Amino acid sequence: MSGAVKSYAAVDLGASSGRVMVGRVGRDSLELSEAHRFPNRPVRVPEGLRWDVLGLYAGVLDGLRAAGRVDSVGIDSWAVDYGLLDADGALLGNPVHYRDARTEGVAEKVWASVPPEELYAATGIQYAPFNTLYQLTAARSTAQLAAARRLLLIPDLLTYWLTGEQGTELTNASTTQLVDPRTRDWSYDVAARLGIDLKLFAPLRRPGDPAGVLRAEVLEETGLRGPVPVTAVGSHDTASAVAAVPAVGERFAYICTGTWSLAGLELDEPVLTEESRAANFTNELGLDGTVRYLRNIMGLWLLQECVRAWGDPDLGELLREAAEVPALRSVVDAQDAAFLAPGRMPERIAEACRASGQPVPETRGEFTRCILDSLALAHRRAIGEAQRLADHPVDVVHIVGGGTRNALLCRLTADACGLPVVAGPTEAAALGNVLVQARAHGLVGDRAGMRRLIARTQPLTRYEPSGDAAAWRAAEARLAGAAP
Repeated sequence: MSGAVKSYAAVDLGASSGRVMVGRVGRDSLELSEAHRFPNRPVRVPEGLRWDVLGLYAGVLDGLRAAGRVDSVGIDSWAVDYGLLDADGALLGNPVHYRDARTEGVAEKVWASVPPEELYAATGIQYAPFNTLYQLTAARSTAQLAAARRLLLIPDLLTYWLTGEQGTELTNASTTQLVDPRTRDWSYDVAARLGIDLKLFAPLRRPGDPAGVLRAEVLEETGLRGPVPVTAVGSHDTASAVAAVPAVGERFAYICTGTWSLAGLELDEPVLTEESRAANFTNELGLDGTVRYLRNIMGLWLLQECVRAWGDPDLGELLREAAEVPALRSVVDAQDAAFLAPGRMPERIAEACRASGQPVPETRGEFTRCILDSLALAHRRAIGEAQRLADHPVDVVHIVGGGTRNALLCRLTADACGLPVVAGPTEAAALGNVLVQARAHGLVGDRAGMRRLIARTQPLTRYEPSGDAAAWRAAEARLAGAAP
């Protein structure tokens, strides 16, 4: 490694696990290693499904201790969920999990005050039952919300515990459905019409902004020597992952894969048309004021839940069996809310196939192939519609995140989209987190420079499209209930 090298701790929290990664960055070098990984196990209590946020914070502290000397810390996580603080700054209960049932039927109450067409035109955010907007509406009459004086999204809550400083990072705030993607500020009209007090939120921060320094107690517990700054990054993990897409130019699509698949485009301005709303695309904010124009797809959650139901068999063996199953034998709608809740996933997939008159998977390999074909088909639909709705053609699809390890899914996505797929990096969210910190400290340049550094230093695999394009069109028509 040449030149000055600095070390950055990237706290990257996912729905099933968290980790602290250490990135070592020089002018022409980038290395990433894992300091500590810890489970993220939601807990079902009598009042519903909750996050064990204290366990997560303990994992963060353990990770910083294992990381050793670092020049900065950044935190990214999943979106929409939050913690409430009282007037003394103390947490009012464990944060509610976005898969909790409390938002069932809440959307209709919101739409009675702000019709869905007006809500989309103002915020550009797709309908999802767990959006923060609906969570706050569901909590409106609770004693906890009445006692709250501050709302902090999950990465901002952990940053507050590390530094004592409160802020609301913009890329994550944009997922609340309370931000105007044109002004990059709160949508004051929407909040007022729904009776949501925006004073609950701390001031907005942007990626690269300072977010405080580690408190003395944190330094003592982790063994770090201060001062250690905390830097705001793209605190929505998808924002960090998209920042790490190793693309050249602007004619690319991306798929951030993991528990969810986030498939879409990077744009300069939002797409707020009624057709875009009807297609359920979202306009979330990214690095440097960009717009992440994307669709949420259920993702590898479908396979993860099946694997859990089957007693955690070897994933490699499942994929080998799936590769032997005839292509597109059965497909399901990977965006269907019927697959959102945990439990009984194989039975629910079987029920969906039966209801649509398709062969019902019987073996684990058949279930796995059904899921991967369905995800590739959902990727095809999302990327095709995004190009049309945004009038933004692409030449290549970049897959980043955990799904890059699944060669069968990457190959099927190339076949389905009819475009080359470049897979990698796997640790995109952590790399984006690290590079935003490095940029804030002057080690890397603009977004294009960040991407060139990733392309030079991280392993990438290219998949060319092959197979029968007509078969994918027929499967798409079959899923839509139309004639091929």
